[in-house]
Amino acid sequence: MATRIYVASAEGGTGKSTVALGMLDALRANAPHVAVFRPVSRSDADHDYVLEMLLEHATAGLDYAACVGVTYPEYHDNPEEAITTIVERFAAVEAACDAVVIVGSDYTDVGTPTELAANGRIAANIAAPVLLVLSGRDRDGYRTSGEVRTSLEVALGELEAEHATVLGVVVNRSDPERLDEIRAALVGDHRPDAIWAIPEDPVLVAPLLRTVFAAAHAELLIGDPERLERPVLGTVVAAMSLENVLPRLLEGSVVVVPGDRSDVLVGSVVAHLSQSFPSLAGIILNGGFPIAPAVRKLLDGLDVSLPIAATATGTFDTAVAVTQARSRYAADSPQKYQTALALFENHVDGAEILRRLSLPATTVLTPIRFEHMLIERARTDVRHVVLAEGDDDRILQAAAIVLQRGIARLTILGDEATVRARAAELGVDIAAAAIIAPTDPELRERFTDEYVRLRAHKGVARIQAFDTVTDVSYFGTLMVHLGLADGMVSGARHTTAHTIRPAFEIVKTAPGVSVVSSVFFMALADRVLVYGDCAVIPEPTVDQLADIAISSAETARRFGIEPRVAMLSYSTGDSGSGADVDRVRAATALVRERAPELLVDGPMQYDAAADPTTGASKLPGSVVAGRATVFVFPDLNTGNNTYKAVQRSAGAIAIGPVLQGLAKPVNDLSRGALVRDIVNTIAITAIQAQGTTG
Repeated sequence: MATRIYVASAEGGTGKSTVALGMLDALRANAPHVAVFRPVSRSDADHDYVLEMLLEHATAGLDYAACVGVTYPEYHDNPEEAITTIVERFAAVEAACDAVVIVGSDYTDVGTPTELAANGRIAANIAAPVLLVLSGRDRDGYRTSGEVRTSLEVALGELEAEHATVLGVVVNRSDPERLDEIRAALVGDHRPDAIWAIPEDPVLVAPLLRTVFAAAHAELLIGDPERLERPVLGTVVAAMSLENVLPRLLEGSVVVVPGDRSDVLVGSVVAHLSQSFPSLAGIILNGGFPIAPAVRKLLDGLDVSLPIAATATGTFDTAVAVTQARSRYAADSPQKYQTALALFENHVDGAEILRRLSLPATTVLTPIRFEHMLIERARTDVRHVVLAEGDDDRILQAAAIVLQRGIARLTILGDEATVRARAAELGVDIAAAAIIAPTDPELRERFTDEYVRLRAHKGVARIQAFDTVTDVSYFGTLMVHLGLADGMVSGARHTTAHTIRPAFEIVKTAPGVSVVSSVFFMALADRVLVYGDCAVIPEPTVDQLADIAISSAETARRFGIEPRVAMLSYSTGDSGSGADVDRVRAATALVRERAPELLVDGPMQYDAAADPTTGASKLPGSVVAGRATVFVFPDLNTGNNTYKAVQRSAGAIAIGPVLQGLAKPVNDLSRGALVRDIVNTIAITAIQAQGTTG
């Protein structure tokens, strides 16, 4: 029987999708195939956006139709028959997975006061324990702890009447100042002892600008369409003179401006551009008036990225439409998804819930489990990482995720006003990050002195060093070298050479290591392999190959992968000869001499290293053949071609390159890196820093 948990709410608007998402993520890290099931779903032509969002992150490979039980009308027309259908459809889902997150109904369509009881009845019939979600607020504001307790008692009564088992309680959207008080108020006889409270997050509950524009029937006239993904944190109705509007502007707000008030329009835009006023989410011009040509010319000259839209409705109707726009929580955007995940991780003990579910342990290491392990490892001993490229949107988006999830402390290089303004435009929160300009006078002087000292043997003059240290990669590397940060990540906008050259000059290699190399973590469907070297050394010598093998094995071990090292070549064992295979053979012998504890074999072909049947045939008796976890390539070209081929053929996720052999961690990003890749690289850098001192 698959592990299952039923996430049910006592009313609408609890934001239970945040809890469902958190449970899905916790289960994905501990079970290979996790599904999502919606017993009762909406009946309109549009798909259920919560289910669609969760299915994007489920790992059982089931489509939307397979994960729906019945519709609201089907349930209310004939509850008995509907429950029979739900049980049958759930059984089909359960047969295809190891664990299931069941998401209860959400009080839409034809919801009734007995809807929680219906969810309890369904949960009892599919033998799923309930994780009950309550709301910490209502339309009038935050609920008192007594009001939440009353809500819990009523909900427990309904569920117990249907013979449902309640595993735990989560009070979502709670008053951030009273989380402990709420938890304490809910503890008592005949109540679950697993109780958590999640604070309300203003960004998560805020509608996106595109949703607000759609609600007001407003058409974009000016501005960057990408900024439509920014959350709207407030509304300002600017039907007054400019001097009265300016003090009322709010951070992240949408400003409703009468279309014939050009002075207020221009003033609001200038205020947004000014560092003295809040950063706005957008402007809606109401009334159907066109922007005057001269004003449009002025705005075009300002190169405004702030979205400005127009609607034909009047001020009152526009304001009402804006305030009625609703958030879709984590389903709204990737940034909100990460916010929801961070809220769950920080306030709910997912491991305790899994323990209560008695989820069996698994040895399968999927890509999702590996990425989850990276984040959890980084969070055990939080380190300080400097991000060299504060002028890249992906870096800022990744930084917000890293800070939200507590993966690392961050310093971002760049002009502080510019970086923070851009983050505000993107709708990402990097308030907890330090931002330092690489031209900072005090640090520039200190770094110049140190660089002159380090490069004196190369005849580097102070005037040259004074310019060099303002390069972001040099500046970040010097921060690491002098202990102002534990590691650096760069390369989103720069070449690999630009990132690692300062590391070669300043950080240099770790004791006992003669060469810097790299690995990729190749995350396959059921395991993670280590490929080295695929980014640094084009034609390694015998000594360098041995160093790459030993460093790669140590990297594997540090990241929880038992190293079994295959030294790759075009032939296996004694079957071939030639300069290249002899080089690999000599390097294998050198590894055995330098690290006798390592399981290493070679030379061998890739198929003999990776496939058990081929390995047993070509190299019988080998402890590595067919079971290798660390693959050492004879040259950069072979390594690059192989990892790209494995990506294509096996659908593997390549995480890296990860630099190894440096005294302190510096890591490079691919210039095509996604935000997810950057987050992974920051986590890897933080983990590497946990193993360094000084």
